[in-house]
Amino acid sequence: MSRRLRPTSRGSRETGFVQPPFAAVKNPMAPLEPISSDQVEVIHHASLNILRDVGIKVDSKIARKLLHEAGADIDDDTARVRFDPGMVEDMLIGIPSEFTIHARNPDKTLTVGKNAMIFATVCGPSFVSDIDQGRRQGTREDMRNFVKLAGMLNIFHHEGGSGCEPMDLPPETRHLDMMLAQTTLTDKGWQPCWLNSAERARDCIEMAKIALQTDDEGLRNKPGIIGGINTNSPLLLDDSQAEGLIEFARAGQPIHVTPFTLAGAMSPVTIGGSLVQQNAEALAGIVLGQAAAIGAPVFYGHFTSNVDMRTGSPAFGTPEYAKSVLVSAQMARRYGLPIRSSNTTASAVVDAQATYESDMSINACINGHVNVMMHAGGWLEGGLTCSFEKLILDAELLQMQAAFLEPLDLSENTLGLDAIAEVGPAGHFFGTSHTLERYEDAFYRPILSDWRNFESWHEDGEKTATQRANAIWKQLLRDYEKPPIDPAIEDELEAYVAKRKTEIPC
Repeated sequence: MSRRLRPTSRGSRETGFVQPPFAAVKNPMAPLEPISSDQVEVIHHASLNILRDVGIKVDSKIARKLLHEAGADIDDDTARVRFDPGMVEDMLIGIPSEFTIHARNPDKTLTVGKNAMIFATVCGPSFVSDIDQGRRQGTREDMRNFVKLAGMLNIFHHEGGSGCEPMDLPPETRHLDMMLAQTTLTDKGWQPCWLNSAERARDCIEMAKIALQTDDEGLRNKPGIIGGINTNSPLLLDDSQAEGLIEFARAGQPIHVTPFTLAGAMSPVTIGGSLVQQNAEALAGIVLGQAAAIGAPVFYGHFTSNVDMRTGSPAFGTPEYAKSVLVSAQMARRYGLPIRSSNTTASAVVDAQATYESDMSINACINGHVNVMMHAGGWLEGGLTCSFEKLILDAELLQMQAAFLEPLDLSENTLGLDAIAEVGPAGHFFGTSHTLERYEDAFYRPILSDWRNFESWHEDGEKTATQRANAIWKQLLRDYEKPPIDPAIEDELEAYVAKRKTEIPC
């Protein structure tokens, strides 16, 4: 990633908002691996034993038929599916280890896999918050504003799911408005929030075809969206998630299978036990994707954390969560698959807790070489709330990590030997030509941190980081300019949404 910084909006001078240009993030460092290769095999074989001896419940008849044809043992009376270990091993062969997601703007097309990292904004919350209006149900306006901000912040590679749910729109059709915002208000790659039925998955695919002006075969050859489904832990894959997965796999669109395993609630109280269950559920979903379409880009999803055993509430950004990220990444590498994980916090507000829990999560994702970091910007309150201030805080955390991952330049000119000789003992380097040539982009420049002394900060109103974040997102919205889109394409997208709204009973 280039270190050269430049203002990205007309309001940059007012807010001090300066950010690096949009660019891929690569992790050149070795991944942190807390368990041995032998222990990886222990988890793998324990997972295969679960799939063979216990199996999982698969509600969808369509999915059960596909799995039966692939060699699984099916009990239709109980909807229980059991997998022979050899069948699972065979189905894992030939799945792509990396793939490209083609954005509406070709300059924002990126590869997923190996040491590449994609940061995507939050999806799914029913609530939205800012320090002006507090926590409230999300609206269409809130959703569209969040999509605009996701498009303007260069550190976010993908619009991750349109932020909050617009609760003022009918639940049967609001996914159409969310995807319309994602395809028209940004030109980045995008990830739909709604894949909980084959019909909604197909809507997503059809809108991607319109946005990219292609057909089924073209989209299969050049994927344009990343999808994701969750298992209903423990050991249940419901019909809507299964059929959404099948639709995406057949369309050739990358999709992760992510169990939601909370240690002590939906999985064993030990992290090791939870990881075995997560692995079994993920493998079952990946096998289903291959049963639907051999070679489909189905990849590994992680979301193992723990609960607060005093209250039963989910806990996020914990040491246990961080360990599970790293081990899950090892499992994904064992299968030669990309991995998805998340930036998380259980904090209800944008405060110190939100910061250190998110930092714990992000660090684990970086050290584990997570390829797709979902909820990377804006997640609050365990995923119940989408926060505008948290989006800016997360952007700062991610930009710092991206700068940290840049290779250190040790070329002859950067060593500054002439400058050292020029200054000599007891001097300073402020006025040397070596400094003057580099001072504008020598170091990381924050978008949110205030590095001034106390007196300057005090005289300027004593603004906290949260207050500064509030000013930044508002200025970004004032500066927002819609990225170019062919009017004919936008008309076609709007016509598709209007047509589908007449077809879907509300």
